[in-house]
Amino acid sequence: MMRVHFIAIGGSAMHNLAIALKLKGFEVTGSDDEIFDPARGRLEKYGILPDSEGWKPSLIDAGIDAVILGMHARADNPELLKSRELGLKIYSYPEYLYEQSKDKTRVVIAGSHGKTTITSMILHVLNHAGIETDYMVGAQLEGFEVMVKLSDTAHYMILEGDEYLSSALDRRPKFHLYKPDIALISGIAWDHMNVFPTFENYVDQFVQFVELIEENGRLIYCEDDPEVQRLAQFARLDIQRIPYGNIEYDVNEMVTSLIWKGKQVPLKIFGRHNVQNLHGAWLVCRELGVSDAWFLEAIGSFAGASKRLQLLWSNPSTSIFKDFAHSPSKLKATIHAVKEQYPGRELVACLELHTFSSLNKDFLPQYRGCMDLADQPIVYYSKHALALKRLPDLTHDEVREAFSDSRLKIFNDSVELQQYLLHMDLHQRNLLLMSSGNFDGLNPETLHPTP
Repeated sequence: MMRVHFIAIGGSAMHNLAIALKLKGFEVTGSDDEIFDPARGRLEKYGILPDSEGWKPSLIDAGIDAVILGMHARADNPELLKSRELGLKIYSYPEYLYEQSKDKTRVVIAGSHGKTTITSMILHVLNHAGIETDYMVGAQLEGFEVMVKLSDTAHYMILEGDEYLSSALDRRPKFHLYKPDIALISGIAWDHMNVFPTFENYVDQFVQFVELIEENGRLIYCEDDPEVQRLAQFARLDIQRIPYGNIEYDVNEMVTSLIWKGKQVPLKIFGRHNVQNLHGAWLVCRELGVSDAWFLEAIGSFAGASKRLQLLWSNPSTSIFKDFAHSPSKLKATIHAVKEQYPGRELVACLELHTFSSLNKDFLPQYRGCMDLADQPIVYYSKHALALKRLPDLTHDEVREAFSDSRLKIFNDSVELQQYLLHMDLHQRNLLLMSSGNFDGLNPETLHPTP
């Protein structure tokens, strides 16, 4: 039996990998200095929750086959130091995923936006078609118990390719470690300013990603994105380049339908960017042997990934959505999607500035005009988030000027924001909450109108 120990097991990605290895039959141990739900409850469910929090070098011995190092474990972590002293094999999270999939056909979905949705669509269709696959995806999916699956029998590995760093010790972007046979790039829009200080530096990570595609591999790319199209033109000659873009669709009575060969395929998802994501997923599935008929039958029941335009509540005149959008490109696409799907309703769009980039004064002007389509734009950010990221204070005037929108309402207190939304008349209006955080504990379940 393989023994694997996780340093910082409580992370979102780490605890899912730990569960996947437990289900594969490995002996799994781990530790962390703090573990919160949902990771805590899920680790407890599978019998691998540490007895107590804190770092425990006593858990490390020469019989461990692999140590997996989490993102927030530092170089002086006592368990890491002992692992090195014993000469154990130490992997970052993406390194170990590659180790588990190096003999499989690896499909890596990359891009500044849409990668979780595209990965989820592919998994939904493959599951519908009865094609066994291993995977790693960044959201909980309906019909899938875990966010990471590893087996000895699947021929394919579908990986969501995040461009963020692998670990505190390994400064390579995660998607540089997967070496895809089939790669997809959905779009490139500057993000993670704390790691990639210029747009050119950020784009270069995708250039390197393409260079790492396996010999005679395939690159599926969004030809509507100028940066991606430029990158694809310079791909190696042995790489087959397969472009995708917008395909025809129709919105009628708040239902989006795909138009294909004169027929309409009703969808549960909506928005131009989601239809574009669907096209990319379709081409990947073709490469994996899924017929168009099978794809179209399956995709009609795809309801989306968690926190990606997730419907929280609705009645005949109002819908409340939660979305992971936080970067400028995601923000514009999500707002456009809701306005297009509900043309007769006003939109209250509420964004939390939560990431390092979004709270940085030098990056903030990238948001100029991003909320112009919203009827009532709202921005929330907390002084606490600025302090945690060691960033200088932001004034309301600086935020308003960056967005270039005099209508913008700005809040720093989540209770005040909640009270404002509670007292707003939402009749014939939709509410869209966008954040990679949680608005400092604001409970969206309390925001819907009372009967």
